Amino acid sequence: MDRNRKWVPSFGAVLLILLSHMTSALEVPLDPKVLEGLPQPPTITLQSPKDYIFDPRENIVIHCEAKGKPHPSFSWTRNGTHFDVEQDSKVLIKPGSGTLVIDISGEKAEAYEGTYQCTAHNEHGTAVSNSIVIRQSRSPLWSKERNEAIVVQMGVSLVLQCRPPAGLPPPVIFWMDNNFQRLLLDKRVSQALNGDLYFSNVLREDTRSDYICYARFPHTQTIQQKQPISVTVVDNSPEGERRPGFMMPLGTTSTKMVLRGETLELECIADGLPTPEISWQKDGGELPSSRMSFYNFKKTLKVSDVNEADGGNYRCTATNNLGTLHHIIKVTVKAAPFWVSAPRNLILAPNETGILTCRVNGEPKPKITWFVNGVSLENAPEDHSRKVDDDTVILSNVQSGSSAVYQCNASNEFGYLMANAFVNVLAEPPRVLTPPNRVYQVITNNPALLHCASFGSPIPTITWFKDIQTSVKNGDPYVIHENGTLEIHVAQPLNSGKYTCIATNNLGIKENHVYLEVKEPTRILKQPEYKVVQKGMRAVFECKVKHDPSLIPTMTWLKDNGELPDGRFEVNVDSLTINDVTDGDEGTYTCIMNTTLDQDSASAMLTVVEKPDSPTDLELTDQTERSVQLTWIPGDEHNSATQKFLIQYEDLLHQPGVWINLTEVAGTSTTAQLNLSPYVYYSFRVLAVNHVGYSQPSQPSSQYRTNPAAPDENPSDIQCVGTKPGNLVISWTSLTGFQANGPGLEYKVQWRQKDMDEDWSSKNVANVSQFVVSGTPIYVPYEVKVQALNDYGSGPKPEVVIGHSGEDLPLSAPDSVQIMVTNSTLAEVQWEPVSLPSVRGKLQGYKVYYRRERGLHDTEEETEQQEQVLTFSGNRSEGRLPGLQPYSRYNLTIRVLNNKGEGPPSPSKKFDTPEGVPGPPSFLNAVNTSLDTLTLEWGPPRNNNGRLAGYTLKYQPVNTTNELGPVKIMALLANETTITLGNLNSSMLYKFYLSAKTIKGSGPIITEEAFTVMDTTRTQPTVEMGKGPTEPPHPTSPITQSPHPPFHKVPPVGPAFGKVNTSMSEDGAVISWDYFGHHKNVYVEYIVENSKEDWIKELVNGSHWHMIKGLKPGTSYKVRVVARDPADPTVHSTDEVLVAVPAVPSRQVDIATQGWFIGLMCAIALLILVLLIVCFIKRNKGGKYPVKEKEDAHQDPEIQPMKEDDGTFGEYSDTEDHKPLKGSRTPSNGTVRRDESDDSLVDYGEGGDGQFNEDGSFIGQYSGKKEKDTHEGNESSEAPSPVNAMNSFV
Repeated sequence: MDRNRKWVPSFGAVLLILLSHMTSALEVPLDPKVLEGLPQPPTITLQSPKDYIFDPRENIVIHCEAKGKPHPSFSWTRNGTHFDVEQDSKVLIKPGSGTLVIDISGEKAEAYEGTYQCTAHNEHGTAVSNSIVIRQSRSPLWSKERNEAIVVQMGVSLVLQCRPPAGLPPPVIFWMDNNFQRLLLDKRVSQALNGDLYFSNVLREDTRSDYICYARFPHTQTIQQKQPISVTVVDNSPEGERRPGFMMPLGTTSTKMVLRGETLELECIADGLPTPEISWQKDGGELPSSRMSFYNFKKTLKVSDVNEADGGNYRCTATNNLGTLHHIIKVTVKAAPFWVSAPRNLILAPNETGILTCRVNGEPKPKITWFVNGVSLENAPEDHSRKVDDDTVILSNVQSGSSAVYQCNASNEFGYLMANAFVNVLAEPPRVLTPPNRVYQVITNNPALLHCASFGSPIPTITWFKDIQTSVKNGDPYVIHENGTLEIHVAQPLNSGKYTCIATNNLGIKENHVYLEVKEPTRILKQPEYKVVQKGMRAVFECKVKHDPSLIPTMTWLKDNGELPDGRFEVNVDSLTINDVTDGDEGTYTCIMNTTLDQDSASAMLTVVEKPDSPTDLELTDQTERSVQLTWIPGDEHNSATQKFLIQYEDLLHQPGVWINLTEVAGTSTTAQLNLSPYVYYSFRVLAVNHVGYSQPSQPSSQYRTNPAAPDENPSDIQCVGTKPGNLVISWTSLTGFQANGPGLEYKVQWRQKDMDEDWSSKNVANVSQFVVSGTPIYVPYEVKVQALNDYGSGPKPEVVIGHSGEDLPLSAPDSVQIMVTNSTLAEVQWEPVSLPSVRGKLQGYKVYYRRERGLHDTEEETEQQEQVLTFSGNRSEGRLPGLQPYSRYNLTIRVLNNKGEGPPSPSKKFDTPEGVPGPPSFLNAVNTSLDTLTLEWGPPRNNNGRLAGYTLKYQPVNTTNELGPVKIMALLANETTITLGNLNSSMLYKFYLSAKTIKGSGPIITEEAFTVMDTTRTQPTVEMGKGPTEPPHPTSPITQSPHPPFHKVPPVGPAFGKVNTSMSEDGAVISWDYFGHHKNVYVEYIVENSKEDWIKELVNGSHWHMIKGLKPGTSYKVRVVARDPADPTVHSTDEVLVAVPAVPSRQVDIATQGWFIGLMCAIALLILVLLIVCFIKRNKGGKYPVKEKEDAHQDPEIQPMKEDDGTFGEYSDTEDHKPLKGSRTPSNGTVRRDESDDSLVDYGEGGDGQFNEDGSFIGQYSGKKEKDTHEGNESSEAPSPVNAMNSFV
């Protein structure tokens, strides 16, 4: 008793706790493998409906199927008492189930009508089916009755009653005639829900004798018919018009009850004349439009799936032109019991607590009754662990063996609900139902769900681990759901891996492994773009996609969200091509990239454009002599707005078949005011223009003729010139027939001599465009006019044009010609201009003719040279003659010039030019080289330009670090062409500079370079005006270059290029050539042999050699040297030479790596070591070592240090503190001597490392440096090479 009292007041709190526990109660798994080994109370799986109407011609089948472990047995009750199936031979029960099959053939079916209920039972409980009411379908005959004929006045209302027999289920009613044709229904004649036929007012055509009501019974598929009804409509006293009145329902109000979930059917049928219109509304609310529909010409309102909110007053209104009538139907909504939540099966572990709830609703409120194993709890054995509170059963501390099936029955006056729910008390270790090693794939940033479906009693606890070691806890980014599923809200690649779920209860533990793969999302990187394409062209939509490489993508294209049409559509990997676009291709195109996990899509519009259609319906209005208004209707623009309209005309009188542009108007206009000309037969047409192009021309308008008139204009482009002495040619551009304005076009030509006060001479001409006046004086001015005339008058007043009569050759020559020689290449000439009358035409200028007769040198013979001409425009009296050759005699004459030609020459005048500087020596070669001498040979200048006074030779050494030594200068006689130089250093490169001189000074320098070693001569002559040496090449093989010309351009004599030499070095191919041209741009061009590619160009200005680097071993190349000058179109080129690059290039040999050199160095080092030891011994003994004295007495001149005062190289030292300075020799005080600096040369190229080839020739680069300023004088040079070191020991 104390326990009961204590429990009652805390029942709400306990219920909340138990409810929260119930939410995690174990559910029955659906996996059949799990179910096989579990005991389970019975569960009804199939049963017949509560109301079962059977056809007496067929067997009665009452379904009852159930499952359970062990399989349940079945029993039946009929009308509340046990139904012994085995006692009735007509009743069979299906094996393994509880389904009854009743054979009613030959029996009275009524005997088996009643209420049946099925029970399924096993050792764990009993389940009960619904109460199933079995009734036989019936289709009774119509009771015999005699229908009297009906006679009615026209206009009155009429009801023909059907009254069908009561059937099970109720029959379907319809009206037909004797020919089985349905009667036509309309808003005047209608059939009510009960089957009666209503006439709101009868008409004469309603008269007939075969109004027949039919009833069709669905189960038996039989049709019964009522006796025909005869109706006669008479009009001897017709009913007049009247207000509406309700035939059904009667009165002003009525009631209607409907059950929740069913269909509400309301009807209002009214009489009246004219026939009333019916409308519906709900008082205080709106009709449920989504569930509402009208039938029978709005006389019937149906509302489906009724709920409580559908209750209320529904107002139907009947209206005709005489008035309005209302009827209110009060609708009440009741409800049979319906589930809020049905009880659910429970699986509980021993000592657990569970709750069964049976929540229902209805109107009126249902009564809830609980049963256990089919027995009311009031009559069931008492169970202290079970507590009942209305719709809730609480089972506390359940024990093994207390499994049972509970039934909840909820009922009210409109029906009942019953549900079975078992309570199965089990003790089971955990099982993981999710398949092992399942792989889950998700896209980055999407949620991932890793399932761990489990079963066990008690309910297992689920824990998760990642990669076996890391425990996964609730919280960002993980969520573990109650069913064991692990959720990752936003999956990232780092979340990929192996996951382990472990299910645990007090009876055991079970684990399962799953895998998560987080994939890259599928993304469209380049979306298709909006396209505007002309009809007949091609449209291409691009759709470039990025996706996870482990996923297989599928590209799909849609048009307007449907499949692509067949034919002209090409789907490629990342594009869609539409060929020969048509109007039907316009629309939205979507590319969809699908993988097994995700997709991405993008869309773009295609607009098809084409030329506009032709304008139509051309019309001429507002017609006048000189204007007309043209209107038209534009054609289809085809998705491209019309920019303008072009109006053309055809002149059928003067130019038939030729259409001429007249004017343009904006694309928004459909009218144009046209200005017209006289005497034209017009026909107009219009063309539309959009972005695509011009439309076809419209059909021509009607013809419009304008009347003739005098010309509006005179001829244009009037000119008057003399073509020969004594004439004047007057020409003009004739008027067209369109410009003539009328027939009889002529031109009135007028002329007179200017400033002579004469009358105009006149001449009328036709069909010509020029007129010649003869007998005019030579080159006098004339005034000219040309006026247009026709049969209707003259044109406007013409303008006066000034011209001159014909010219003749000049009569006089210039006088007083004087020549002043400015310098050796320039002279000034002056003359007395001729009188203007003697020019006899327009003065164009003066021509000066001059020719070099001979040079002034005693030995030069007189030669015939081409005459040169200079023209000085205008009325000049002086001019300059440039480009003269020094030390020469010239002859000169002058002529005056007009448009007709030249006058006589002036008397011949001779003049001499003074001496100038000579040209460069024609050549310079180094021959007969030895260890310390070499011979230079040269040729005299081609142009001495005076008396040759001699030559100046300068030369200087170039050391192994590419630095220039001091310059030595020699003056040579004019008749010398060779000299031998001695006392030169061996194995030394020298650079030579030679120039010729006259009393005016020295000419351009020619240079040459040479070694003092036999067979290693390498020359590179270069000619420049007053400049030092140019950039040297890499010394590889002997090279000779030709002199450069002076800066003024002189055409080369003979070919521009000489012989081309080639050789191979470790770094590339060395190309050298002789060049005699003046072009500024010189290129080395090369190409792989038999290749069709373009030539590769490398600019080599100022050099006569070039190294081509980066050539492919084992490949042959064609090489040529080309010279171009931007001011000269001529291109000079050498012949193509073939250069073969060795497959394995020969490697140059460094002297420092040679065996003999290494041995020599070792021997010297050993000797020095021995000497040091001997010296040490001597010192210790106090003696003297005489080697030093001997060396002082017998010094080798080849290794003597060079003295500062002789301007040669300084002493060699192997320490950095005493390295020689770069460039020319610098005195010890750090200053530069001006007498040496004045004669120094410009920088001589870039430096490089010097080395010797296998034959001992020097192949390094060298560079000359400008002499340093004071603050640069102490800069140290680079370390000496091994060659210098070797020379020190020679």
